[in-house]
Amino acid sequence: MKKLLLTMLLATILGTAMAQTTGEFNVTVTTSETGGNYAPRNVVAIWIEDGQGNFVKTLLAYAATRKTHLNTWQASTNNAGSEFNTVDAITGATQNSHATRTCTWDGTDYLGNEVSDGDYTVWMELTDKNSTGNYSSFSFTKGPDDAVLTPDNEPSFSSVELVWTADQTGLIDNSGIKVSISPNPGNGVFQLSNIPSGKITVYNLAGKTIHTQYGNQINISGQPDGIYLVHIEQNSTILKYIKSK
Repeated sequence: MKKLLLTMLLATILGTAMAQTTGEFNVTVTTSETGGNYAPRNVVAIWIEDGQGNFVKTLLAYAATRKTHLNTWQASTNNAGSEFNTVDAITGATQNSHATRTCTWDGTDYLGNEVSDGDYTVWMELTDKNSTGNYSSFSFTKGPDDAVLTPDNEPSFSSVELVWTADQTGLIDNSGIKVSISPNPGNGVFQLSNIPSGKITVYNLAGKTIHTQYGNQINISGQPDGIYLVHIEQNSTILKYIKSK
């Protein structure tokens, strides 16, 4: 019964209280030529669209004067009423060679608004000619659950890695006070802030108790890397903690 109640409480907190989870989405991709006459020189763009296909934000645009040949990116930004928008994006001129490209999304749109949790798509487009080249898209979910995706290689885009890391450092308790964990993720040694005095219990995802104490300094460094649930008994708050090396 205790395990069932813990599971139900966690589902309620993570399912309803975090409709706009903050976090970070990291994109890594290695580019290659399309066979165009300007190869290996190339222009490339990476951007986010929502589940309805609406432009959200550009993450990277190495294009400058040749950006008009990135037709898919151009259409997406144009449909949003902000053609070639690069707010907060990594930008630069035409690239002289191919390499591993990295960029990051902070969960906001190009107007600076935090977007709702849900399904999103990261788009990539590259050309090395004066016309449309190769483009691909990969879906992911923005929400309270962390995710690492390694989709299959696509023409011009290989070794793709997509990592969504949710910000689970704190939740709002019943009194309206933000109870937080820091550092999170961490090596197993962490501190709880703004907590009432009382019993603290740490569970693994199987619902097994792995640590119990009173006080805000926690040490579970001897446990395996993974996700843990920290239960503050006095105000029935549960936080997610990520232990990593």
